Amino acid sequence: MAALPEQPAPSLVDLRQVRVDDIEPLLAEETAIWEQRLDWDFRPSADLVRRFIRMQSLGGFALVSGRRVMGYVYYVCEERKGLVGDVFLTAAMDTPDLEAALLDAAIRALGSLGFVERIESQMMLASPEIRRRLPMAERTRCFRRNLMALDLRPAPALAPKESAGRFQYEPWHEREHEQAARLISKTYRGHVDAEINDQYRTTAGARRFLTNIVQYPGCGSFFQPGSLVAVDPADGRLAGICLASLVAFDVGHVTQVCVDPEWQGRGVGWELMRRSIEAMAGHGCRKATLTVTSSNRAEQLYQRMGFRTAHSFDAVVWELR
Repeated sequence: MAALPEQPAPSLVDLRQVRVDDIEPLLAEETAIWEQRLDWDFRPSADLVRRFIRMQSLGGFALVSGRRVMGYVYYVCEERKGLVGDVFLTAAMDTPDLEAALLDAAIRALGSLGFVERIESQMMLASPEIRRRLPMAERTRCFRRNLMALDLRPAPALAPKESAGRFQYEPWHEREHEQAARLISKTYRGHVDAEINDQYRTTAGARRFLTNIVQYPGCGSFFQPGSLVAVDPADGRLAGICLASLVAFDVGHVTQVCVDPEWQGRGVGWELMRRSIEAMAGHGCRKATLTVTSSNRAEQLYQRMGFRTAHSFDAVVWELR
């Protein structure tokens, strides 16, 4: 019996040289992994990857063996910041060395652009070993983050917080956008999450963050019934916001919850979350999820509500200049 021909060693190529048909099996595999590990429907994000690969306008690299794409990494630039959106390898080639090679190529390509001063990445599917193999390690900071989940079948009996009863709880409306952006930049001043995502540091950045949540599929499709605000009836100011999405047809996700520091510790966050979770359960969701930085004391609130860690990953920041 003749020996099977050996698969050629993978080579690193510019993602703009890759054909959509060649990366299709890898995207199908990645979509299945997102569903199996995270209960997340990756198809809308995969469609965006296909679209920009077809346009030859997506920055990044692919590991190619013959005509088969074995792994890829992509990135985008936002003003003076680079965002590494994904690092993924097929199971047969998923080794720490190849994963590190892909990430190294992306970081060095972004670093060679004179205008990029900072790079951010939250690699939800990267292996735990990536933390020990980061390129330009002397310029990095790592933050452990947890994906937490709450079973909604049956829906938990979460009692209302009487101390938060002075506020009016209203559905999210686009007119709240500007006031919510100011609230986010105020709430996250000096907060660890503003080290991970610098959009939280300014009102202008928070505006872009809110636009991304509401209009784009990176954190799921915006879920209006589970998105609400707490309003102080005395002056009409926002005391807190909770925004939600659907990351699968039956999985809700809290994309943002924050409370004005003036009103923290009075049950406003609990009440916003409780109402959002109630809306998810009423919609037929079997699960609610959220992500939280492990050093964020809000994790204790989520645990009291019944959330448990389902998956951990690293958020990484490179300060280049």
